[in-house]
Amino acid sequence: MKKRINKKMITALCMLVTLLLSQLCLSGCDRGTDDGGGSGGSSGGSTSSRTTVTDFKMPEASGTTVFQNADGTLIMDASHTESGYVLVKYTGSSDKIQVQVTDPSGVRTPYPVEIGDYEVVSFVKGNGTYQVDCLEHISGTSYAVGISETLDVQLTDEFQPFLYPNQYSDYKADSACVKKGMEISDDSSDDIDYITKVYHYVTENITYDEAFAANIPANYIPNPDATMSSGKGICLDYASVTLAMLRSQGIPTKLEVGYSGQAYHAWISVWTEETGWIDKVIQFNGDEWTLVDPTLGANQNNDDDSLRQYIGDGSNYTLQFEY
Repeated sequence: MKKRINKKMITALCMLVTLLLSQLCLSGCDRGTDDGGGSGGSSGGSTSSRTTVTDFKMPEASGTTVFQNADGTLIMDASHTESGYVLVKYTGSSDKIQVQVTDPSGVRTPYPVEIGDYEVVSFVKGNGTYQVDCLEHISGTSYAVGISETLDVQLTDEFQPFLYPNQYSDYKADSACVKKGMEISDDSSDDIDYITKVYHYVTENITYDEAFAANIPANYIPNPDATMSSGKGICLDYASVTLAMLRSQGIPTKLEVGYSGQAYHAWISVWTEETGWIDKVIQFNGDEWTLVDPTLGANQNNDDDSLRQYIGDGSNYTLQFEY
């Protein structure tokens, strides 16, 4: 059966990103991009200014490893699995396509694919064997398997899947959201200052579209540039613009949804130079939102019960999807 991100999940995704950016209080981390990540010079020339990324991580369909269906209308380019992705393109007559990725732990994640151009499908669970099934819609809930391949993924580094565009944060080097990110970065002192300024830009320039929110189509895929142009959107549009600006400027970001016990749960994780990955920075347990102060992540050996409460018990979480 086809899995969908429903309206409750979409609303949660937006809220968690907004809360993260409004309340994040880490000291500056100023992460430089790794090899292949693309780093450019800061336009300000000051040693205290953030180094603005100008050579962005962008997916490529190089054509060195390609799989396709019988008539060539469904293509999967797997030339850069070391960077944490494959590219899928469909030009046939089916009304919709879905890619399902089964990761090394056996978790299957759905990726709706728009028709006509290459779409990024990510490998978010690190090194290992992934099963990738590209499905063509027939009717109702019926799909035909167009491509089914098992891929051995060995990442250049763990950050790769969280620094490229994906289905819910799609952008190009010349996208308006990327250019705006560069402009904001040039005026930022470090990564945290940049994140704060991105938050203010998004929340001050995009209005929540209540009419659209009342009738969200199934498998809705946001477009960050379209959202910036219209100046309105639903929660997933807010998240899409924000994530595009963070990832294009070299800040690894995970967007995760699942369950805590029986309650729907969503959280966001980020990487910083000082602390490494900080998991479940903001949590939604189905009833309320809570903030984990990211500065506490470096003190997980502290015996204080309140600290443990903030950090959370990872055994209570069941990850459903990670993007």
